[in-house]
Amino acid sequence: MMKNKDWDPFFDQQLRQPYFQKLCQTVNHAYQTKVVYPPKEHMFEIFNVVSPQQIKVVILGQDPYPQQYQAHGMSFSVPIGVAIPKSLQNIYKEIENEFQYPIPNHGNLLQWAKQGVFLLNTILTVEQGKPLSHQNFGYMEFSKQLILYLETLNQPMVYLLWGSYAQSFAQYIHHPSHLVLKTVHPSPLSSYRGFFGCNHFLKANQYLQSQNCLPIDWRITNV
Repeated sequence: MMKNKDWDPFFDQQLRQPYFQKLCQTVNHAYQTKVVYPPKEHMFEIFNVVSPQQIKVVILGQDPYPQQYQAHGMSFSVPIGVAIPKSLQNIYKEIENEFQYPIPNHGNLLQWAKQGVFLLNTILTVEQGKPLSHQNFGYMEFSKQLILYLETLNQPMVYLLWGSYAQSFAQYIHHPSHLVLKTVHPSPLSSYRGFFGCNHFLKANQYLQSQNCLPIDWRITNV
């Protein structure tokens, strides 16, 4: 599951905590008795792709997509060949508005992750067809501890917090080199109340450049 040793300091610390031990037991039982997404080998996919020192932008999702073939361990992302979810369609529309980039024909965001975009679901697993079914497993404490760990990193970083759930983690973000941008969720239910026109992707790049960091190329190559 975890292949990226750069995260060992964080996970070694969590493994000593009773909450995390209980969380692991609960998640393992769920995988053994239910249909759970993402596939277990992809549960920590974003950690395997992005090392802590590489992170430039953090995008907080809630929990994985609950339907078959969708979730693969990165928030808002789906594998190539899977229909693009509506929230991601709206993310693409906002990027098109900000940069005039064409809307991609797939929803795999690996190109962002490889540039240091940390696509984190704060709840890492979900039962098939049951959104938020694992919200009481203990992931809130895990995500809190993860944010606190990220706050020990000194590189410039931008948090994109969309919707009240993601914004509830803003209370843990205090590093002077870490910028927090907030707006409504890109869901079709709320996107027209402030997500469209938020310019978060442009603002993130402007901040990174002001800190002498390479900006994110938000284009996704078609397949």
